[in-house]
Amino acid sequence: MGDADRSAVLAERVREAIADATALQLRGSGSKDFLGHAANGVPLDLRDHAGIVRYAPDELVLTARAGTPLAQIEAALAEHGQMLGFEPPHHGAGATLGGTLAAGLSGPRRASAGAARDFVLGVRVLDGRGQVLRFGGEVIKNVAGYDVARLMVGAFGTLGAILEASLRLVPRPRAERTLALELDADAALERLRDWSQRPLPISASAIDGGRLHLRLSGADAAVRAAASEIGGETVGDGARLWHSLREQTHAFFADPRPLWRLSVAPATPLADLGGPQLVEWQGAQRWLTSDADPARLRAAAAAGGGHATRFRAGADGTAVEHVFHPLPPPMLALHRRLKAEFDPHGLFNRGRLYPEL
Repeated sequence: MGDADRSAVLAERVREAIADATALQLRGSGSKDFLGHAANGVPLDLRDHAGIVRYAPDELVLTARAGTPLAQIEAALAEHGQMLGFEPPHHGAGATLGGTLAAGLSGPRRASAGAARDFVLGVRVLDGRGQVLRFGGEVIKNVAGYDVARLMVGAFGTLGAILEASLRLVPRPRAERTLALELDADAALERLRDWSQRPLPISASAIDGGRLHLRLSGADAAVRAAASEIGGETVGDGARLWHSLREQTHAFFADPRPLWRLSVAPATPLADLGGPQLVEWQGAQRWLTSDADPARLRAAAAAGGGHATRFRAGADGTAVEHVFHPLPPPMLALHRRLKAEFDPHGLFNRGRLYPEL
């Protein structure tokens, strides 16, 4: 795999698919294949469309092609003391930038730093007509097309193939410390609500059973002061803990039951949903392993002002009608209009996000 711009080749493949009425399945490394429904179509591999196009450390901006390995990008940023602020999960050694943005996943830092889409300044996209379109740019204040660029993040390739993306970067924190406090879930949520109203450098949190972990990030003096105020014990290898949560190698995720991701208002009380829960993002993201009826889980998430996603199938591989929270009719109609605008022939990743698309 080399660094090359294969936009023209990929566009020609799309035009051939239109002529042949052939659906296309956009492919990177396959690290996110477990999430969503299986896509239909002939594979369109984007891994050879790779390479860092431009990296301006002084401007905190990087532009790279879709097939660029995420690990390559992170290594380049680390040399300059910078990083991707949304701390993206890899879920596989070969994770690419395009797949990362298409899945729209964010890691433990999301509650304090923002989601993946918040860091996208612009994209080049191959649409369902075989056209290469550019939205946004490399300037942080750029407005033109900005919402369209963000729209591609989390669309799972159903609107088009992300060919290139420009991202806003952040400096790596000078100091980090992980604390552990013995608290039950309700008490931990209450503490997090209180701390969120104060200028504390909390960059990640996780409630697992009767234990709350906090990561403090920032200037050394600020981290020391916050640690003294919060209390608890310092965890020796905190980086390993947050990596295990980000990549789901933590012991919690070994449960063979289906893994659900509930996105709710942070203050939502924990409910008994038929399995253990691990809570991140100061209460807003809740991982649940449970064999409970999907309708029950989705109702609970909706009651908390959010939604539920069947993130991974259980060991028995039982399918569900909807992996992602079903859309109300007006929202589904909007999705269909967007699909028709960007992919009028219905070529890309049919059914990957929703069976109706």
